[in-house]
Amino acid sequence: MSEENNEEKKSVDFIREIINEHNKNGKYDSRVHTRFPPEPNGYLHIGHAKSICLNFGLAAEYNGRCNLRFDDTNPSKEEQEYVDSIKEDVSWLGFEWDEECYASDYYEQLYDWAVELIKKGKAYVCDLTDQEIREYRGTMGGGKEGTPPGKDSPHRDRSVEENLDLFTRMRDGEFEDGSKTLRAKIDMAHPNLNMRDPVMYRIQRAHHHRTGDKWCIYPMYDYTHGQSDSLEKITHSICTLEFENHRPLYDWYLDELDLYHPQQIEFARLNLTYTVLSKRRLLTLVMDKYVDNWDDPRMPTIAGFRRRGYTPEAIRNFCKRIGVAKADSRIDLALLEHCLRDDLNKRASRFMGVLDPLKVVITNYPEDGEDILEAVNNPEDESAGVRKVPFSRELYIEREDFMEDAPKKFFRLSVGREVRLRYAYFITCTEVIKDQAGNVVELRCTYDPETRGGDAPDGRKVKGTLHWVSAKHALKSEVRLYDRLFTVENPDAERDNWLNCLNPDSLEIKSEVFVEPAIAELKTGDFFQFERTGYFCVDKDTTAEKMVFNRSVGLKDSWAKIQNK
Repeated sequence: MSEENNEEKKSVDFIREIINEHNKNGKYDSRVHTRFPPEPNGYLHIGHAKSICLNFGLAAEYNGRCNLRFDDTNPSKEEQEYVDSIKEDVSWLGFEWDEECYASDYYEQLYDWAVELIKKGKAYVCDLTDQEIREYRGTMGGGKEGTPPGKDSPHRDRSVEENLDLFTRMRDGEFEDGSKTLRAKIDMAHPNLNMRDPVMYRIQRAHHHRTGDKWCIYPMYDYTHGQSDSLEKITHSICTLEFENHRPLYDWYLDELDLYHPQQIEFARLNLTYTVLSKRRLLTLVMDKYVDNWDDPRMPTIAGFRRRGYTPEAIRNFCKRIGVAKADSRIDLALLEHCLRDDLNKRASRFMGVLDPLKVVITNYPEDGEDILEAVNNPEDESAGVRKVPFSRELYIEREDFMEDAPKKFFRLSVGREVRLRYAYFITCTEVIKDQAGNVVELRCTYDPETRGGDAPDGRKVKGTLHWVSAKHALKSEVRLYDRLFTVENPDAERDNWLNCLNPDSLEIKSEVFVEPAIAELKTGDFFQFERTGYFCVDKDTTAEKMVFNRSVGLKDSWAKIQNK
């Protein structure tokens, strides 16, 4: 096993060790049943992809099961659109869930358990406002002993009968939103702030995307999570590290209700350079129109990566390579880009496209002449075969491939210099045509007909090979060049100024792009490589009149060079 694979294995061993110990002891009848529990209040991002691969991957590894469960307990922020997008993303990544579950399926049971806790003297109705609850709770102590205690709510000692009556009336809609909550009665001096009489239910009149207007009280996530796991007979409830301090509360509810008890295990969430993964910040980007939508190819959402041309294989490989750890770290975005290049290099068909066209006229080529040349579809895959590429007297090359006063080490086209046109002929520039402002608008060249598709018969060599398209056969298209959305490695570190770190050059649109005609056979979502330029995909904005291509990633990582400059 390679050193890289050894590190990958070690990084998830702490979870496997727990599962293996449980299986060895026969706990959970040696079952492994995980779940992926998103809240449908936004689109999934690359951090969720890590959790998806972990939960579904462990279930598959142990021949177990994995549920998709929607934590739909906050109707004011949740929509069916998000439910649909989550299901699409999980399926696109290549996973199938065993059961599709919703926290809202358990509302009646959760209510009954809340009543049971009231009857046991373990829950009470409180009239304090949210702000007052925070003030009474006291300061955060990180779970350490000696943390200053909180202060009891003046309603903490209400009788069981009064609490039952008030809770029933809360459900019946007698009270205003926010006027009362149901709180667990635990310990206001507990060193863990989450154990200081946490809120279980709040009054919130909002239309729920599944239950409609049936409920006006909704359970909190901390109250819902463990019991939902229990009802579904989950064995290992795998969460990110921010829930580590919530685990005592997870355990407390299950123990007090004497329910089947899953094991909560925490791991470090994914942090990615030049990216924000906070749902609140991603929502800001969408709602305030800094990006076009959730699937904008600059967004770190799974939908955004999909539209940009990322493959599920590349994302799964990325999640496998970064592994799972107990300590937070920040992963370089370049690794994700590398995983995409590695995948597409093996599978992507090659085409020629000129993004910044400069016209070339072959003066010694017949005016009405035309050649049909053969081009290799993928040099990494012989089975991909070849395609036909038309050649004619007038061509387009990239403007950057010509320099009038070229330095010695410039191996592309210049006056008097000979280069190879890929799959075609050697050409030599003989004349430069300029407009009145002195801009180069056309090159006059000659070609050597003896060099078709190969070397010169006399053995002469050229150092430069250029891509090109035939002017009269070319399809005019639009290319969108996407770059990193932020200019700093850690935008989150900028706190309230994070929006100031947005990259003003994160999108460049080129509307005068010419591509070879064979590309017209591609459909929306298909990926390919523009030779010498990068990997692209066909965008959903493509129409019968105009194809639109998104750059997925360049052929090499140019970001480091840009930073150095």
